[in-house]
Amino acid sequence: MIRTILLSSFCLVACCSMHAQQTGDTMISVGKKNITLSEVVVNNKLNVPVFIQRIKNDTSFYKAFKNLRILSFTAINDIRMNNSSGTILASLHSKTKQTRLNGCRRMEILEEQVTGDIYDEYRNFNYYTAQMYASLFFTKDSVCGEDNIVAGTEFSTAGKSGMEKHKEQLKMLFFNPGKRINGLPFMSSKTAIYDDEMADYYDMNIDMGIYNNQSCYIFSQKVKPENKSSVVIDEMTTWFDSNTFEVLGRNYSLSYDAAVYDFNVTMEVVMTRFGEYTVPSLIRYNGNWKAIFKKRERGVFTATLFDYK
Repeated sequence: MIRTILLSSFCLVACCSMHAQQTGDTMISVGKKNITLSEVVVNNKLNVPVFIQRIKNDTSFYKAFKNLRILSFTAINDIRMNNSSGTILASLHSKTKQTRLNGCRRMEILEEQVTGDIYDEYRNFNYYTAQMYASLFFTKDSVCGEDNIVAGTEFSTAGKSGMEKHKEQLKMLFFNPGKRINGLPFMSSKTAIYDDEMADYYDMNIDMGIYNNQSCYIFSQKVKPENKSSVVIDEMTTWFDSNTFEVLGRNYSLSYDAAVYDFNVTMEVVMTRFGEYTVPSLIRYNGNWKAIFKKRERGVFTATLFDYK
């Protein structure tokens, strides 16, 4: 183990080019990636190649959402569908409670206010943005036999078509940003922003700070302006626990324009701890999404999750 660490450190010194900047920051090269480190990160002696590998292999972000399947919690749900000028066309504001008992979970609506045509006559959502939200956070009937295991999980659009396929693709980007995702036509290679093949498209930075009273490493990637049309993830900032390297929070912007659909989405996710579990406490989404044969949707939603049990 010690030999491996020493070898890794030697390779870092031998293979990474460094130069000091007036700000006190330092740029190093890891593979084909040029990464700017703040002075505090340099002083903290972060093993950057190991850190990048941890990020590429991270499952804590997805697992936090899987934990929602095995816990009880209360949620405040706010969904708004807007027109091009920002006027609300339809909305839903509700308070729901999920209860997990004997291996099954069910949801109860405690409060609800709706406007416009958010529902059809059968209480199905008229908007696929709301449908996507419901598939993540709402349960109509009891659901049993779920777990929070993420090992070996692979997202796939197999067996899905049309709108269901588009929604699944967006969820793949939601849960696995930065990873190569199969089943995204013309996009799969463009999502793997930690790979060397995408290195030249982004400016990358590592800093340290405090996030929700927790010491963290802050890793950010922002597309260079001249490369914006060549990527899907325009910008992503992730806060990692400096001890466990679990994701504490993430902000990201996604955009893509193809013949059959286009989207421009920003998201913010804040995590919290409940006992041994990391779980989402706040999710914000602002998206403009158009699929072929469907009207363009401009949706904003906020989920506030609390009272975990």
